[in-house]
Amino acid sequence: MSQTTDPLFSTAPPDLADPRRYTEDGIEEVWRRLRTAHPVFLTRRPHAADYWSVLGHDPAAQVLKDAGTFSSTGGMRLDADPASNEAAAGKMLIVTDPPRHGGVRRVINSAFTPRMVGRLTDTIRQTAVEVIETALDQGDVDFAQVAARLPVSVISDMLGVERADWDFMLKLTMIAFGADETAGTDPQRIAEAHTELLVYYDNLLARRRRDPQEDIVSALAHGTVDGAPLTDEEILLNCNGLISGGNETTRHATIGGLLAFLRAPDQWARLRAEPELLPSAVQEILRFTSPALHVLRTARREVDLGGHRIRPGDQVAVWLPAANRDEAVFADPDRFDIARTPNRHLTFATGTHFCLGSALATSELTIFFEELLARVDLVAPRGAPRRMQSNLIWGFTSLPVTLTRRATPSR
Repeated sequence: MSQTTDPLFSTAPPDLADPRRYTEDGIEEVWRRLRTAHPVFLTRRPHAADYWSVLGHDPAAQVLKDAGTFSSTGGMRLDADPASNEAAAGKMLIVTDPPRHGGVRRVINSAFTPRMVGRLTDTIRQTAVEVIETALDQGDVDFAQVAARLPVSVISDMLGVERADWDFMLKLTMIAFGADETAGTDPQRIAEAHTELLVYYDNLLARRRRDPQEDIVSALAHGTVDGAPLTDEEILLNCNGLISGGNETTRHATIGGLLAFLRAPDQWARLRAEPELLPSAVQEILRFTSPALHVLRTARREVDLGGHRIRPGDQVAVWLPAANRDEAVFADPDRFDIARTPNRHLTFATGTHFCLGSALATSELTIFFEELLARVDLVAPRGAPRRMQSNLIWGFTSLPVTLTRRATPSR
């Protein structure tokens, strides 16, 4: 394989795996230029594995839909620990291929009974109102902290965590997944937080084996795949995956969505005047913010992708925000347009690994922004947003704002 060169750059295309690229504005222009020159290209790295980047919408969908050719068992992110990948492959949902993937997915889905869905909807509404009202009482807030509370509450309720422990889970998840600025990128503190989470869920699993409830840990504890129960290791790995997935997308989409409205105040005014646009606005928030930066696949066999020959064992990184700004699919893609339709974004991926929690994340965003519109009159920036240093999550560590309450809530 040869390194692809780009006439728009002085040498080879930049290494998109460098997490420092995502701490500042401007990556959208890099994606655009790269995507125009070659929507699929190879990056050779002297001190890490080579990988293919996929930036175009059509080749991205091709990779995501073809689980037979592009496997998840080699890991779901670039530069992850190989030993950890090997330990989780075939056990954690996101690094499991069909047919076992479907079996684990069915066990998790079995927890979503009508009563549980109703309970979660109540939790979303109640938590959204509480966090928005608390923020309004404070006035000057870091919206990254405000937005963190809702998804953690929902994922905790979904997994079966007692309400008294939700604040504890919020603290641990923010440290474990890199959103707590006090912990920074300290690997020891992050590892400790992950360990504390696993210990908590190990204890919860033991209780749910004895006394099942309507939650996902109970479903995992008593479910079977191919006639056999899941092991404790499989259950804890999937709890960890659900915590990460359920927390990260919604939190950063909420923060990024508010920032998009701050930078396009005409869209906030339009949504206030036309609240019936809220469903399409939420889809546009998901497209525009695209919190999951990339998903990784490993080629099982030789295949043509975007005019390039991909060989068995090659790593293929699909850059979801870049695919979500492909001019061939989205008109004026860098414009935040709450009435955009159709909106075939890949924020939740597609195919076998289409996000398990997509409906729940959509509900969280819909209810949160509905309550925000009803209760908040003005949102004013109070400082520059700060983005995470990560090549996995295109997210935020801080968004200082001032919130002003509406004289009379609209609902």
